[in-house]
Amino acid sequence: MTIKTEIHYRTCNLCEAMCGIKIEHQGEKILSIKGDEKDPFSQGHICPKAVALQDLYEDSERLTQPMERTEQGWKPLTWKQALDKVAASIAKVQKQHGKNALGVYLGNPNVHNLGGMLTIKYLLTALGTRNRFSATSVDQLPHHIVSNHLFGHQLRIPVPDINRCEHMVIMGANPLASNGSIMSVAGVKDKLKAIQKRGGKVVVIDPRRSETAKLANQHVFIKPGTDACMLLCFLREIIDGNHIKPSSALDLVDEDVSALSSQLTDYSFAYASKYCGIPETELKQVFNEFVAAEKAVLYGRMGVSVQEFGLLSQYVIMLINLLTGRVDEEGGMMFAKPAADIVKNSGPGYVAKRHSRVRNLPDFNGEFPVATLADEILTPGDGQIKAMLTVAGNPVLSTPNGEKLDEALDNLDFMVCIDYFINETTRHANIILPPVSPLEREHYDLSFHNLAVHNHAKYSPAFLQKNKEQQHDWQIYLGLHQRLAKGVSFSQKLMRGLTRWLGPDFLLNAMLKRGPYSLSLKQLKKQPHGIDLGPLQSQLPAVLSHIDKKIHINSAFYFADLDRLSKKIEQTLNEQKSSNALLIGRRDVRTNNSWMHNSKRLVKGKNRCTLLMHPEQAKQLGLSTGQMVAVSSRVGRVEIELEISDEIMPNVVSIPHGWGHGRKGVKQSTASQHAGVSVNDLTDETLIDELCGNAAVNGVPVSIRAA
Repeated sequence: MTIKTEIHYRTCNLCEAMCGIKIEHQGEKILSIKGDEKDPFSQGHICPKAVALQDLYEDSERLTQPMERTEQGWKPLTWKQALDKVAASIAKVQKQHGKNALGVYLGNPNVHNLGGMLTIKYLLTALGTRNRFSATSVDQLPHHIVSNHLFGHQLRIPVPDINRCEHMVIMGANPLASNGSIMSVAGVKDKLKAIQKRGGKVVVIDPRRSETAKLANQHVFIKPGTDACMLLCFLREIIDGNHIKPSSALDLVDEDVSALSSQLTDYSFAYASKYCGIPETELKQVFNEFVAAEKAVLYGRMGVSVQEFGLLSQYVIMLINLLTGRVDEEGGMMFAKPAADIVKNSGPGYVAKRHSRVRNLPDFNGEFPVATLADEILTPGDGQIKAMLTVAGNPVLSTPNGEKLDEALDNLDFMVCIDYFINETTRHANIILPPVSPLEREHYDLSFHNLAVHNHAKYSPAFLQKNKEQQHDWQIYLGLHQRLAKGVSFSQKLMRGLTRWLGPDFLLNAMLKRGPYSLSLKQLKKQPHGIDLGPLQSQLPAVLSHIDKKIHINSAFYFADLDRLSKKIEQTLNEQKSSNALLIGRRDVRTNNSWMHNSKRLVKGKNRCTLLMHPEQAKQLGLSTGQMVAVSSRVGRVEIELEISDEIMPNVVSIPHGWGHGRKGVKQSTASQHAGVSVNDLTDETLIDELCGNAAVNGVPVSIRAA
C-alpha cells in the first residue's frame, strides 16, 4: 500500500530565528525539510541546522524511556518507577540536609519549549530550593538586568529595527552564524544587505573578522574585554559634544543624564584608542558617522556580555541609543508587540536580593551565577548542594571550568537529569528522564516573539504523536510536582489537573486572548504559515512596567563599577608585554548547542574545532597550520589543531563553544567521533563580571606552545 506524501508546516526551534519550515513526509518517514516560502516572518529562509530536527528524531541513541545507572550499566525503568524513585531520592536528601541541598540547573533549550516554559514553575515551587542556576549567567544576563532597571521588567528588551535601519553598528556579535541573538531575525544576511542597498552602512566591531564582519562595510578590530572603555568614551562625547537628540523616550528618563559626563572625564578618544587597540582616527570616524546617521542603532551581544565588564557595557550601549534618539524610534531599538505577552504574564525580576553561600555572588530573579555551582557542591557546610536536577543542559561543556564541575558532579549523593542523551553532564546522573523530541510536541515561541524584529504569531501542532511509553516534559514536571508538593491549595490542584488533562495549549490560548490582538489558538491553527502582525511600533510609555511609567536610569548602580574598570585599565596599560594571548569563543551556523554534534550532517566536513591564531603570533611561536598545539590557562590545558588566519587580531586566539566529547561514558557516537576540545576546560570560574556574577568567558589569558 502506497503511503500518501503530505506536508507539515512548523517553526524550527533550534535557535532564535524562528524560521518557518515545511516537512515533506510519508507517515512518520521524513522525506525532506525545507524553508516555508509562505511564512510571513522567514519568507523561505532556512539554515543548515533545521535538518537536525530529523536527525534528532531518528537518532538511535536518543533516549525514549527513563534510564537508571547501575553497577551493571544503564537499565530502563517504567515511568512510575522512575518518578517514584526520583521523588523519594530528592525528598530523602532534602529531609536530611535541608531544602537547599538540592541544586537546579536549567539549560538554554528550555526557552525554546512551550510546554516546559508554561509548567516548570510547578516543579520549581515543589522543590523549594534557593540553589537555582541556569545558562542565563553564562550568556544574556546583562540584557535582563539592564531591561529590568530601565524598563521595569527583565524581559522587556528592545531589539534593533533592522528592517528600517540605515546605519547599524554591531559589537561582539556574529548574526550570520548565530541567526541573531536577543534579536529574533530570519534571513539576517539579506536584511544586512538591504541596509546597504538603502544606502546605509553596517559596521562590525569585533576581535575577529567574522562572517558578519566580512559582509559589513567596515570592520574594526578591538581588544577583547575593552568594550566598556570605548563605549564610555562615546557616551562622554555624546554629552559633552552636544550630540544628545530629543526624543519621546528621553522625555521619560528619571535622571539628568547630562550630569553623567562629570564621571567620565578620563574617557577620551586617545585614552580609548590606547586601551582598545583601535586607531584614534578610526574611533572618531565610527563615532561621528553613528551620531550623524538617520535611523541608526548600536547593538551589542555575546562578545560584549560575557566579559569582565559586560553589564556596564550593555548598560552604556542602551544609554548611547537613548541619548541619540534611537530608543522606540523607527530604525533604532524598538519593542516587539507579541500576541502572547510573557511580560504581562510574569512578574518583574530583582537584582541581588540574596548572595551565594560560598563566594557571595549576587542572584538575579532567584538564580545564582553558574560560575559558582561547582563551589556550592564541593564546599562543605550548611547549605551545601548534595543533589542536582538538570533540565536540557550540559553545563560540563557550557560553563566555565568544566573539569571542576565534572569533578563536583561525581561527588553528589543523587542526580537526576531531564534530557534525551547520555552526555558529558547526564552521565553522572542516577536517573535520566527523557522527554519527547521537538517534532513530537506542539510549539509556540513565547520568548522569541517577544524579541522579534517584525511582529507575527505562529502555532505549530505536534508533527508526530508520541507513543504511550513517552512523556512530554510538562508531564514529567507535573508528575514530580504531584509526588513532591505537600499541602497545595485546591486552586493549585485544579490548575495542575487541568494542565495535565488539556496540556499547555489551554494556557497558551488564555494568554493569546488576553494579548493585544485578542487572538485565539483556534485562529492560529487555521493559519499554518503564521499571521503577519506588522512592523515594530512605538509603544512608550505603555510598555514600561515601572509604576510611574518612567525610564529608570539607575546610574549609581552601574557607575559604581567605574572604579573597578579604571583599576583594570591602569593595570593593563602598565603591564609588560606578555607572550600570552587572550582567548575568545566563536560561533558556526551549523551548531549552537553541544547536543547538535550528534547529527552527522551538522558535523561533516573539515574540522571546525580549531584554535584560530594570527600569522604574526604563529610565526613568533614557530607554529604552522594543522599542527597540534597545547593551550593552557589557570584552570586547565587542551591540545587542539591550529588554524592560522589574519581574520583574528594579533595576540588573540579563538576556540568554538560546545565541543569536547571525549569524556568516558558519553553515549553519542557521532559526537565522540568528532570530539574536539571544550573551550570551557580553559575558561576560569573565578573570572567574572563582579557587578552581576556573569561568567567572563571572553578575554581569558592563555599560553600556547607546540603540543
